[in-house]
Amino acid sequence: MTNNQILVDEKPADIGQFTVGRLLPIRKKRQVGPFTFIDHMGPATLGKGIYMDVDQHPHTGLSTLTYLFEGEIAHKDSTGADQIITPGDVGFMTSGKAVTHTERTPKHLRTETEFTMHGYQVWVALPKELEKIEPNFQFIPKEDLPIWEEGNTKYTLVAGEGYGRKSPLNVYSPLFMLKIESPEEKTIKINGELEGEIAIVVVTGSVLEKNQEIKAGQMLISKTEDHCDIHVKANTQLLLFGGKPLGREHYLLWNFVSSDREKLKQQKQDWMDKKFPKVPGDDTYIPFPEMRLK
Repeated sequence: MTNNQILVDEKPADIGQFTVGRLLPIRKKRQVGPFTFIDHMGPATLGKGIYMDVDQHPHTGLSTLTYLFEGEIAHKDSTGADQIITPGDVGFMTSGKAVTHTERTPKHLRTETEFTMHGYQVWVALPKELEKIEPNFQFIPKEDLPIWEEGNTKYTLVAGEGYGRKSPLNVYSPLFMLKIESPEEKTIKINGELEGEIAIVVVTGSVLEKNQEIKAGQMLISKTEDHCDIHVKANTQLLLFGGKPLGREHYLLWNFVSSDREKLKQQKQDWMDKKFPKVPGDDTYIPFPEMRLK
């Protein structure tokens, strides 16, 4: 480990139905490129009356990205989007000035059969000039993503640009999100292939860095662009997040992100006054929790 690297352990966070592992933000590093929030969901066993049911809640100033390894999520939001997200698909909701959404277990999985829920939910902060754009939802099925192999190693470009390729997902600043799967021990070159800060999340297996083993549930953040390679053990699966920093600090208040602290206070009041758009046909409502501005 060097002075330009930070090692992060997942921290448990209760989201109601089950506990997630929170990797970002941390005190030492609030963002990696434009990525401002990374949650690891599961693996958790659902079914037999235990399901994901996240009621109507708001977002502003960011895009949320949902990427699953197992299970399914039914996404609905105030733009009218109604989409089931399955493993390998990308659900990308851009809140802009204001959006509201729900996340639930689809009806066809609400049976007496148990299933595994496992994936990541990520927030990408919007540049200051785009914080008030109109909300929208994008869905990219897994077969439309750039997927390639180098030897036995498989790469999937989930978002942004890297390795001379570009994801079809429309993003709002230079970034990348990449899945790497290696069945064998090897060194994976990344220098010159990805631009900006980088966070290496170990999903399964492990990474060797400066004679230290980084295991599943940990994240290594490199604050410079000269991270040359990643040495992985056999049967390792990684997610790489990062990109160019947005150039100014962003603040968080619950589900709101902004470059202006005062805007967050107003958005809190607007949610409490029920001024946000609603998810069509949904009357649920998550109250604003007790928390401080970060």
